[in-house]
Amino acid sequence: MARSTQPEAEIPVSEELVAPVSPEIELCYQTFGDPADEAVLLVMGLGGPMTWWHDDFCRKLAATGKYVVRFDNRDSGRSSKVRGRVGRAQLMRAFAGRPVQTPYTLGDMADDAFGLLDHLGLDSAHVVGISMGGMIAQNMAIAHPARVRSLTSIMSTTGKRSVGWQHPRLLPMLVARRGPDRETYAQRSARLWDLIGSPAFPQPREETLAQARETFDRGVSASGVMRQMVAILQETNRGPRLRALSMPALVVHGSADRMVHVSGGRATARALTGSELLVIDGMGHDLPLELFDTVVEAIDRTTRRAGDR
Repeated sequence: MARSTQPEAEIPVSEELVAPVSPEIELCYQTFGDPADEAVLLVMGLGGPMTWWHDDFCRKLAATGKYVVRFDNRDSGRSSKVRGRVGRAQLMRAFAGRPVQTPYTLGDMADDAFGLLDHLGLDSAHVVGISMGGMIAQNMAIAHPARVRSLTSIMSTTGKRSVGWQHPRLLPMLVARRGPDRETYAQRSARLWDLIGSPAFPQPREETLAQARETFDRGVSASGVMRQMVAILQETNRGPRLRALSMPALVVHGSADRMVHVSGGRATARALTGSELLVIDGMGHDLPLELFDTVVEAIDRTTRRAGDR
Protein backbone atom coordinates (compact mmCIF):
# COMPACT_ATOMS: atom_id res chain seq x y z
CA MET A 1 0.00 0.00 0.00
CA ALA A 2 1.32 3.46 -0.90
CA ARG A 3 2.25 5.84 1.91
CA SER A 4 0.69 9.29 1.39
CA THR A 5 2.84 11.41 3.70
CA GLN A 6 1.59 14.96 4.35
CA PRO A 7 2.72 17.97 6.39
CA GLU A 8 1.21 17.78 9.88
CA ALA A 9 -0.73 21.02 9.41
CA GLU A 10 -2.52 19.58 6.37
CA ILE A 11 -3.62 16.30 7.95
CA PRO A 12 -7.41 15.88 7.59
CA VAL A 13 -9.22 15.38 10.90
CA SER A 14 -12.75 14.01 11.14
CA GLU A 15 -15.49 15.18 13.44
CA GLU A 16 -16.16 13.00 16.47
CA LEU A 17 -18.41 10.16 15.34
CA VAL A 18 -20.24 7.27 17.00
CA ALA A 19 -19.91 3.59 16.06
CA PRO A 20 -22.31 0.89 17.29
CA VAL A 21 -19.88 -1.96 18.00
CA SER A 22 -22.32 -4.34 19.71
CA PRO A 23 -26.00 -4.29 20.73
CA GLU A 24 -25.02 -2.69 24.06
CA ILE A 25 -21.98 -0.54 23.25
CA GLU A 26 -21.38 2.54 21.14
CA LEU A 27 -17.90 4.03 20.87
CA CYS A 28 -17.10 7.66 20.18
CA TYR A 29 -14.16 7.94 17.78
CA GLN A 30 -12.20 10.33 15.59
CA THR A 31 -9.77 9.87 12.70
CA PHE A 32 -6.66 11.65 11.44
CA GLY A 33 -5.26 11.20 7.94
CA ASP A 34 -6.18 9.45 4.73
CA PRO A 35 -8.43 6.35 4.95
CA ALA A 36 -6.44 4.88 2.05
CA ASP A 37 -3.35 4.62 4.28
CA GLU A 38 -2.56 1.81 6.71
CA ALA A 39 -4.66 2.12 9.85
CA VAL A 40 -3.27 2.67 13.32
CA LEU A 41 -5.71 2.13 16.19
CA LEU A 42 -4.86 4.03 19.40
CA VAL A 43 -6.20 2.46 22.61
CA MET A 44 -6.22 4.61 25.75
CA GLY A 45 -5.71 3.59 29.37
CA LEU A 46 -7.68 3.58 32.61
CA GLY A 47 -10.41 6.22 32.75
CA GLY A 48 -8.84 8.20 29.93
CA PRO A 49 -10.78 9.65 27.00
CA MET A 50 -9.37 9.50 23.50
CA THR A 51 -8.22 13.13 23.80
CA TRP A 52 -5.41 11.94 26.07
CA TRP A 53 -3.88 10.91 22.73
CA HIS A 54 -2.80 14.49 22.06
CA ASP A 55 -3.91 16.03 18.75
CA ASP A 56 -0.28 16.81 17.87
CA PHE A 57 0.76 13.20 18.52
CA CYS A 58 -2.04 11.95 16.25
CA ARG A 59 -1.08 14.39 13.51
CA LYS A 60 2.59 13.43 13.72
CA LEU A 61 1.68 9.76 13.42
CA ALA A 62 -0.69 10.42 10.52
CA ALA A 63 2.06 12.41 8.79
CA THR A 64 4.12 9.21 8.50
CA GLY A 65 1.47 7.88 6.12
CA LYS A 66 -1.02 6.39 8.58
CA TYR A 67 -4.78 6.55 9.03
CA VAL A 68 -4.98 7.16 12.78
CA VAL A 69 -8.09 6.19 14.74
CA ARG A 70 -8.56 7.15 18.39
CA PHE A 71 -11.62 6.36 20.50
CA ASP A 72 -13.17 6.50 23.94
CA ASN A 73 -13.26 3.06 25.57
CA ARG A 74 -16.54 1.90 27.08
CA ASP A 75 -17.06 3.66 30.42
CA SER A 76 -14.88 6.58 29.27
CA GLY A 77 -15.57 9.91 27.66
CA ARG A 78 -18.54 9.95 25.30
CA SER A 79 -18.79 6.19 24.75
CA SER A 80 -21.41 3.96 26.37
CA LYS A 81 -21.49 3.63 30.13
CA VAL A 82 -22.08 0.10 31.40
CA ARG A 83 -24.41 -0.96 34.18
CA GLY A 84 -23.12 -2.92 37.14
CA ARG A 85 -21.78 -1.52 40.37
CA VAL A 86 -18.32 -2.40 41.66
CA GLY A 87 -17.84 -1.52 45.32
CA ARG A 88 -14.61 -0.73 47.12
CA ALA A 89 -14.75 -4.08 48.94
CA GLN A 90 -14.78 -5.87 45.58
CA LEU A 91 -11.94 -3.70 44.36
CA MET A 92 -9.78 -4.46 47.40
CA ARG A 93 -10.45 -8.19 46.97
CA ALA A 94 -9.34 -7.88 43.37
CA PHE A 95 -6.17 -6.02 44.41
CA ALA A 96 -5.47 -8.94 46.77
CA GLY A 97 -5.70 -11.35 43.84
CA ARG A 98 -9.03 -12.87 44.85
CA PRO A 99 -11.69 -13.55 42.22
CA VAL A 100 -14.63 -11.16 42.05
CA GLN A 101 -17.54 -10.75 39.68
CA THR A 102 -16.99 -8.04 37.10
CA PRO A 103 -19.42 -6.58 34.55
CA TYR A 104 -16.90 -7.10 31.73
CA THR A 105 -13.32 -8.13 30.96
CA LEU A 106 -10.45 -6.63 29.00
CA GLY A 107 -11.31 -9.26 26.39
CA ASP A 108 -14.72 -7.61 26.04
CA MET A 109 -12.98 -4.26 25.58
CA ALA A 110 -10.77 -5.83 22.91
CA ASP A 111 -13.95 -7.00 21.17
CA ASP A 112 -15.20 -3.39 21.28
CA ALA A 113 -12.06 -2.30 19.43
CA PHE A 114 -12.52 -4.99 16.79
CA GLY A 115 -16.11 -3.83 16.44
CA LEU A 116 -14.84 -0.34 15.69
CA LEU A 117 -12.50 -1.74 13.01
CA ASP A 118 -15.48 -3.61 11.52
CA HIS A 119 -17.53 -0.39 11.51
CA LEU A 120 -14.72 1.35 9.63
CA GLY A 121 -14.40 -1.51 7.15
CA LEU A 122 -10.87 -2.35 8.30
CA ASP A 123 -9.75 -5.98 8.17
CA SER A 124 -6.64 -5.20 10.23
CA ALA A 125 -4.69 -2.38 11.86
CA HIS A 126 -1.47 -1.56 13.63
CA VAL A 127 -2.58 -1.45 17.28
CA VAL A 128 -0.99 0.91 19.80
CA GLY A 129 -2.10 0.76 23.44
CA ILE A 130 -1.03 2.73 26.48
CA SER A 131 -1.27 1.41 30.07
CA MET A 132 -4.64 -0.43 30.26
CA GLY A 133 -4.84 0.19 26.52
CA GLY A 134 -1.63 -1.82 26.13
CA MET A 135 -3.32 -4.70 27.93
CA ILE A 136 -6.33 -4.40 25.62
CA ALA A 137 -4.00 -4.32 22.61
CA GLN A 138 -2.28 -7.48 23.85
CA ASN A 139 -5.68 -9.17 24.19
CA MET A 140 -6.52 -8.12 20.64
CA ALA A 141 -3.29 -9.64 19.29
CA ILE A 142 -3.87 -12.87 21.22
CA ALA A 143 -7.52 -13.21 20.15
CA HIS A 144 -7.14 -12.35 16.45
CA PRO A 145 -3.45 -12.10 15.48
CA ALA A 146 -4.25 -11.85 11.75
CA ARG A 147 -6.08 -8.57 12.41
CA VAL A 148 -3.17 -6.95 14.30
CA ARG A 149 -0.49 -5.97 11.79
CA SER A 150 1.88 -4.79 14.50
CA LEU A 151 1.58 -4.38 18.27
CA THR A 152 2.89 -1.46 20.32
CA SER A 153 2.52 -1.70 24.10
CA ILE A 154 3.34 1.50 25.99
CA MET A 155 3.85 1.66 29.79
CA SER A 156 1.94 -1.60 30.21
CA THR A 157 2.52 -5.12 31.52
CA THR A 158 1.67 -8.79 31.00
CA GLY A 159 -0.76 -9.31 33.88
CA LYS A 160 1.82 -11.26 35.88
CA ARG A 161 1.58 -9.94 39.44
CA SER A 162 5.30 -10.08 40.17
CA VAL A 163 6.03 -7.42 37.53
CA GLY A 164 4.61 -4.01 36.66
CA TRP A 165 3.50 -3.20 40.19
CA GLN A 166 2.26 0.18 41.45
CA HIS A 167 4.15 2.28 43.96
CA PRO A 168 2.45 1.74 47.37
CA ARG A 169 1.77 5.49 47.75
CA LEU A 170 -0.57 5.39 44.77
CA LEU A 171 -3.18 2.95 46.03
CA PRO A 172 -5.10 5.40 48.29
CA MET A 173 -5.27 7.93 45.45
CA LEU A 174 -6.41 5.33 42.91
CA VAL A 175 -9.44 4.33 44.99
CA ALA A 176 -10.25 7.84 46.29
CA ARG A 177 -13.15 9.80 44.87
CA ARG A 178 -12.04 12.65 42.59
CA GLY A 179 -14.87 14.97 43.62
CA PRO A 180 -18.36 15.75 42.31
CA ASP A 181 -17.58 19.09 40.69
CA ARG A 182 -15.28 20.11 37.86
CA GLU A 183 -12.68 22.04 39.84
CA THR A 184 -12.38 19.52 42.68
CA TYR A 185 -11.92 16.77 40.09
CA ALA A 186 -9.24 18.82 38.31
CA GLN A 187 -7.27 19.60 41.47
CA ARG A 188 -7.33 16.00 42.72
CA SER A 189 -6.38 14.66 39.29
CA ALA A 190 -3.45 17.08 39.13
CA ARG A 191 -2.17 15.77 42.46
CA LEU A 192 -2.20 12.23 41.05
CA TRP A 193 -0.33 13.32 37.92
CA ASP A 194 2.23 15.03 40.16
CA LEU A 195 3.04 11.55 41.50
CA ILE A 196 2.94 9.53 38.29
CA GLY A 197 4.10 12.01 35.65
CA SER A 198 7.56 12.11 34.09
CA PRO A 199 10.12 13.70 36.45
CA ALA A 200 12.47 14.47 33.54
CA PHE A 201 9.68 16.06 31.49
CA PRO A 202 7.40 17.93 33.93
CA GLN A 203 4.14 19.27 32.54
CA PRO A 204 3.14 22.80 33.58
CA ARG A 205 0.48 22.70 36.27
CA GLU A 206 -2.00 24.71 34.21
CA GLU A 207 -1.74 22.21 31.34
CA THR A 208 -2.42 19.34 33.74
CA LEU A 209 -5.45 21.16 35.12
CA ALA A 210 -6.70 21.97 31.62
CA GLN A 211 -6.51 18.31 30.62
CA ALA A 212 -8.37 17.28 33.77
CA ARG A 213 -11.12 19.85 33.13
CA GLU A 214 -11.49 18.63 29.55
CA THR A 215 -11.69 15.05 30.82
CA PHE A 216 -14.44 16.03 33.25
CA ASP A 217 -16.34 17.83 30.50
CA ARG A 218 -16.22 14.80 28.19
CA GLY A 219 -17.95 12.69 30.82
CA VAL A 220 -16.24 11.23 33.86
CA SER A 221 -17.66 8.00 35.28
CA ALA A 222 -16.28 7.12 38.71
CA SER A 223 -18.14 3.80 38.62
CA GLY A 224 -16.77 3.19 35.13
CA VAL A 225 -13.20 3.63 36.36
CA MET A 226 -13.91 1.09 39.10
CA ARG A 227 -15.26 -1.38 36.55
CA GLN A 228 -12.18 -0.90 34.37
CA MET A 229 -9.86 -1.37 37.37
CA VAL A 230 -11.50 -4.66 38.33
CA ALA A 231 -11.28 -5.83 34.71
CA ILE A 232 -7.52 -5.14 34.82
CA LEU A 233 -7.05 -6.88 38.16
CA GLN A 234 -8.94 -9.99 37.06
CA GLU A 235 -6.53 -10.60 34.17
CA THR A 236 -4.22 -13.61 34.30
CA ASN A 237 -0.64 -13.66 33.03
CA ARG A 238 -0.71 -13.12 29.27
CA GLY A 239 2.99 -13.92 28.90
CA PRO A 240 2.66 -17.51 27.63
CA ARG A 241 0.06 -16.45 25.05
CA LEU A 242 2.15 -13.46 23.93
CA ARG A 243 5.05 -15.82 23.21
CA ALA A 244 2.98 -17.48 20.48
CA LEU A 245 2.64 -14.20 18.52
CA SER A 246 4.78 -13.38 15.51
CA MET A 247 3.75 -9.86 14.41
CA PRO A 248 6.31 -7.04 14.79
CA ALA A 249 6.12 -5.58 18.28
CA LEU A 250 7.38 -2.53 20.15
CA VAL A 251 7.42 -2.05 23.91
CA VAL A 252 7.89 1.48 25.29
CA HIS A 253 8.30 2.16 29.00
CA GLY A 254 9.61 4.89 31.26
CA SER A 255 12.39 4.21 33.74
CA ALA A 256 10.54 6.37 36.32
CA ASP A 257 7.05 4.88 35.97
CA ARG A 258 5.37 4.65 39.39
CA MET A 259 2.01 3.42 38.12
CA VAL A 260 3.36 0.42 36.19
CA HIS A 261 6.93 -0.43 37.17
CA VAL A 262 9.36 -0.76 34.27
CA SER A 263 9.61 -4.48 35.07
CA GLY A 264 6.20 -4.80 33.40
CA GLY A 265 7.55 -3.43 30.15
CA ARG A 266 10.64 -5.61 30.30
CA ALA A 267 8.48 -8.70 30.90
CA THR A 268 6.26 -7.75 27.96
CA ALA A 269 9.28 -7.39 25.68
CA ARG A 270 10.67 -10.76 26.79
CA ALA A 271 7.34 -12.41 26.02
CA LEU A 272 7.02 -10.88 22.53
CA THR A 273 9.55 -12.66 20.34
CA GLY A 274 11.73 -10.25 18.36
CA SER A 275 10.20 -7.15 19.89
CA GLU A 276 11.99 -3.84 20.25
CA LEU A 277 12.24 -2.56 23.83
CA LEU A 278 12.54 1.21 24.24
CA VAL A 279 13.11 2.28 27.86
CA ILE A 280 13.13 6.08 28.15
CA ASP A 281 15.11 7.55 31.01
CA GLY A 282 13.09 9.88 33.24
CA MET A 283 9.74 9.07 31.66
CA GLY A 284 6.89 8.30 34.04
CA HIS A 285 3.32 7.20 33.39
CA ASP A 286 2.51 9.80 30.78
CA LEU A 287 3.52 10.72 27.24
CA PRO A 288 5.21 14.14 27.38
CA LEU A 289 5.24 16.46 24.38
CA GLU A 290 9.04 16.26 24.27
CA LEU A 291 8.82 12.52 23.49
CA PHE A 292 6.24 12.62 20.71
CA ASP A 293 8.83 12.45 17.93
CA THR A 294 10.74 9.63 19.64
CA VAL A 295 7.63 7.48 20.13
CA VAL A 296 6.15 8.23 16.69
CA GLU A 297 9.45 7.29 15.01
CA ALA A 298 9.54 4.02 16.98
CA ILE A 299 5.94 3.17 16.02
CA ASP A 300 6.72 3.97 12.37
CA ARG A 301 9.76 1.66 12.49
CA THR A 302 7.55 -1.11 13.83
CA THR A 303 4.84 -0.67 11.21
CA ARG A 304 7.49 -0.75 8.46
CA ARG A 305 8.66 -4.11 9.78
CA ALA A 306 5.13 -5.39 9.23
CA GLY A 307 5.40 -4.29 5.60
CA ASP A 308 8.54 -6.42 5.21
CA ARG A 309 6.77 -9.63 6.21
